[in-house]
Amino acid sequence: MKARERLLSFLSPIALLLIWEALVRTALLDERFFPAPTTVMKALGDLAASGDLWINVKASLLRIVAGFIIGAVPGAVLGIAMGLNRWVRAVVNPLISATYPIPKTAIFPLIMLFFGLGEPSKIALVAISVFYVILINAMAGVMQIDPIYLDVGRNLKVGRLQFFRTIALPGALPVLMAGVKLAMGVALIVLVMAEIVAPKSGIGFLIWRSWNTLVVEEMYAGLIVISVIGLLTTWLLDELERLVVPWKRGL
Repeated sequence: MKARERLLSFLSPIALLLIWEALVRTALLDERFFPAPTTVMKALGDLAASGDLWINVKASLLRIVAGFIIGAVPGAVLGIAMGLNRWVRAVVNPLISATYPIPKTAIFPLIMLFFGLGEPSKIALVAISVFYVILINAMAGVMQIDPIYLDVGRNLKVGRLQFFRTIALPGALPVLMAGVKLAMGVALIVLVMAEIVAPKSGIGFLIWRSWNTLVVEEMYAGLIVISVIGLLTTWLLDELERLVVPWKRGL
């Protein structure tokens, strides 16, 4: 069953590309705006051969990794603390509720005022976006733990670090891992936007440059790269989830 599911997951994007190619070849799609996948892949190969692709992909990946770590770690810790302690939740939750709905892309100009147009501003935008998603999921994960486990830990006077490591964190992991996957998608979205607004390097810069020069196939190549990165990170996070949440393997 698992092998069949993996095969279907592999074949569905290929089927979409074949349909796209056929529509272009039969002139049902305008090639000026929707170049054929073969044309896009040729442009992607040219970008890879010139080294331009790898320079921009590397820049984006470094920003995502740095921003994700900076945002996810404090988000997870504070989220678990909010789930465990109602006083912490009473103090922090109104602040989160008030600031979370603000589009993070809307505060990017403010972030650039603080950090400038370079790397720190893009990393900060990713970190802020990831922080909220991880925090909310971590808090929700702790609050859905059966209270009996929390009561047992408290009655046994388990130390705070051990309580966090053996009860709170494992109990929150299923929901937290869902938040990690969601946060990765958010990180990609806001980073590409930041690279378009302040273009110097990265996948967003590649797409923006292609649009400015009307090289549409390179623009699609950049979009495909984003899709591939999203797909690969999803697979990696699925494998990580199987390792850290082994009781979900049968689902």
